[in-house]
Amino acid sequence: MRVLVVDDSALFRRVLGDVLSSIQGIEVVGWAQNGKIALDKIRELQPDLVTLDLEMPEMNGLAVIDALAGTKNAPAVIVVSAMTKKGGHLTLEALQKGAFDFITKPEATDPEKGREQLRTELVSRLRAFSARSSLRGAGRQAVAKPEPPPSDGAKTPKSVVVARASSKLEMVLIGVSTGGPNALGTLLPALPKNLGVPVLVVQHMPPVFTQTLAESLNAKCALKVCEAAHGMMVEAGTIYIAPGGRQMRVVPGTGGSKVIQVTDDPPENNCRPAVDYLFRSAANNFPGKSLGVILTGMGSDGTIGLRLLRRHGCFVIAQDEASCVVYGMPRAAVEAGVVDVVLPLGAIAAKVVVEVRMSVKPSAI
Repeated sequence: MRVLVVDDSALFRRVLGDVLSSIQGIEVVGWAQNGKIALDKIRELQPDLVTLDLEMPEMNGLAVIDALAGTKNAPAVIVVSAMTKKGGHLTLEALQKGAFDFITKPEATDPEKGREQLRTELVSRLRAFSARSSLRGAGRQAVAKPEPPPSDGAKTPKSVVVARASSKLEMVLIGVSTGGPNALGTLLPALPKNLGVPVLVVQHMPPVFTQTLAESLNAKCALKVCEAAHGMMVEAGTIYIAPGGRQMRVVPGTGGSKVIQVTDDPPENNCRPAVDYLFRSAANNFPGKSLGVILTGMGSDGTIGLRLLRRHGCFVIAQDEASCVVYGMPRAAVEAGVVDVVLPLGAIAAKVVVEVRMSVKPSAI
């Protein structure tokens, strides 16, 4: 895989280039210190992938992504973002414009720890990108559109038969990772204001970024969207985004209420927040009361939690491969036999509404 490194810091270009070169199968073909030079290098060197800083002089990273959109054989983009509120806003915009994924610049004071953090984050994303390239039969990827055209109809995977819960659904649980901001930007605004249940979301993201995501989604959705905080009462008509870098679970409150707890418990599946952590809490504390949705993302986070949910008769929806940026988390769930139906992204909101409405009349299920 041929990679071009773009950053206005000479030191960080060198560090990032060294880390990339240490990864098997990666060739760093060049460097650029701003967007204008990057576009010239892309035309000259034809890289498969660009690591792209967003805040640069002369031409910033967003302008580079705009210039690449729709061009033939354009490389994929992994954004390299600062861990700041401004960095969060810019990164979200870059993902909405079609960047494959992002990593954050390390804040570790120890240079070796910083390098190791970079390497860990890069390896997982490079593997996911390589797998997507292989599956789609393309050696190089254009900057992806936010959502491929949805296919018609649903696919029902082979799955262990579990009796459907007869009680009313009380919440919708969503797990998502790579490609998540665009997937959520399609799914959540399609949910009606009168859905009647709360929605709890785990999106794999670091601190700061989830607050930006919640603000962006709140401007688009009929339902209220917020970043969850410890002690929040779970209310119908609200979407709660797990805060980046922390775990979120749902537990019983007084008088039959539900309360969000935000903790510093260890990562699960190398993730914090983790989908399994939320799903497990719902399965254990409110058996048979949830609808599970697993969306685009690398790895298998969520599969164990979905298994627990289905033991209590919960219905589970997975996003189909064609509309995923990375068909990792949904694939793992489907192959584990813990999914009831596989749908294109554009069809999931309607199915969620149907399942919630049907649960009001258990005899109709």
